[in-house]
Amino acid sequence: MTTASLFKASTVGSSPAARPARVLAISGTDPSGGAGSLADIKSITAAGGYAMHVTTAVVAQNTQGVRRILQLEPAMIREQLAAVSDDVTIDAVKIGMLGDVATIEVVREFLEQQQLAQVVLDPVMVATSGDRLLATAAETALRELLPLVDVVTPNLPELALLCEAPEPKDDAAALELATSLAARCNVAVVMKRGHFDTGDAGNALVTATTVDNVPSARIATLSTHGTGCSLSAALATRLGAGESPLAALSWSTRWLHEAINYGDALGVGHGHGPVDHSHQLRRLALAGTALPWPEYHFRAGDDLPSPPDASLGVAASTLGEMAHVDDDPAALHMPPVGSFTAELGRLAQPYLAAILRNPFVVALATGSLNQQDFLTYIAQDAVYLGQYARVLAAIGGKSADAADAAAWIADAHGTHVAELAVHETYLGSEADLPAPSGVTAAYTNFLTATAAHSDYCVAAAAVLPCYWLYLEVGLRMLPHDHENHPYHAWLSEYGSPEFRTATQAALERVERAFAAASPATRAAAIQAFLVACRHEYEFFDQALRTGLEISKR
Repeated sequence: MTTASLFKASTVGSSPAARPARVLAISGTDPSGGAGSLADIKSITAAGGYAMHVTTAVVAQNTQGVRRILQLEPAMIREQLAAVSDDVTIDAVKIGMLGDVATIEVVREFLEQQQLAQVVLDPVMVATSGDRLLATAAETALRELLPLVDVVTPNLPELALLCEAPEPKDDAAALELATSLAARCNVAVVMKRGHFDTGDAGNALVTATTVDNVPSARIATLSTHGTGCSLSAALATRLGAGESPLAALSWSTRWLHEAINYGDALGVGHGHGPVDHSHQLRRLALAGTALPWPEYHFRAGDDLPSPPDASLGVAASTLGEMAHVDDDPAALHMPPVGSFTAELGRLAQPYLAAILRNPFVVALATGSLNQQDFLTYIAQDAVYLGQYARVLAAIGGKSADAADAAAWIADAHGTHVAELAVHETYLGSEADLPAPSGVTAAYTNFLTATAAHSDYCVAAAAVLPCYWLYLEVGLRMLPHDHENHPYHAWLSEYGSPEFRTATQAALERVERAFAAASPATRAAAIQAFLVACRHEYEFFDQALRTGLEISKR
């Protein structure tokens, strides 16, 4: 998918529907909660829908495999379908495990009678564990069901079975099979790359004439139980809410990436564990507060609204590498240059710790960050940078020291040019930038007002976190950096010797400004510095909050 199409996809369905999509899932059970009916219900809820369910089979399974399948009688399945459809308007249907010919025929009859607008089929034929979940005799009946659905989401073995072909060994072969299936059955096919051993574990939306790629970084984990059920249920929900197929797949892929990323932390099972379907919901709930955050923070001390490490689900080893901070300012990789910046460094450490533990920052360092989330962040960074350069120039105009004034103005130009090169690497020279988000506007408005109306020392302190905290993050990411890292350009820029030199010089200018200021001005400068530190935390975190809701100008 191109950068332009990513931003285009992100604008569709960005506002919550007046009413949640009413989504019916038709599938088997999973008592361990990772797949089947429970995965469907969790996924529909996480995607913003109202979940309903019709059971086709009772399955004794767990994270290690399937033990026994009890297929329900066709009459009972038919009665469940009638009970729902007689009473509730159905906006979308997700079809999962069917099991046998009789069940497929009941579902076919239901689809032909209802003529529903959005139907997603997850052709549950082979589980991740390798267990067969569809009788061989039923394969033909399932193929004949395809013209009645809108989207089909097979894994690679299932794609091969549907096409009656050998399992594809590479991306090109899989796309060829998906395209032929789409043309033959007049259905959109989601070709899933998770089975390939490549860095991209994303998906492709394939029709007879088009291929739209939705990339997603691969995560080293065994927590993939129920991913097929989950993706298809979330996709059906977003389609039922009125999104285009590409927008729906983009949202579902991004959401599932996060759910997979934090599945290990659930500690469920001894085999292929489940994904964490509700991680996004819990994270967004933790980010919510009815009070403006500066008021909340300064009333509550240093208790930043970042959840405990365990609830984040981040590996302890990664946190240890990223977030070693204590009460000693010497723990900073870029040490202060005097007594005043030493105090600022001490006060900044809770903010730095929160930033380094932020899921966005950890995923950025390890390379597992979803590309859509990174593009959301980098686009807002480009928007921010234009105003930030003006703020630096304005601060230069306030300085009574000619050398310091020239340095601020040089940074306004040099840093802007250097970072624009990074933005062009990811967004392209022709990319339309989005409008500033609420987080970006709040930060730039604060800096602009401070530079315009406050003392030089206060203004200089306000921009220091954008040097210092970014450098601290960048330096801690260097051990993760390599030429093939998906975000190599960003990591190499913010951990570079040039940026370290610029930060050192900014610290020295701020130290001199504090030395020349009155006690009252110093107090105001400390407050401005801390407010900017919090803005930095919010700026990193915003991509995971807004995601696909970012809008273009």
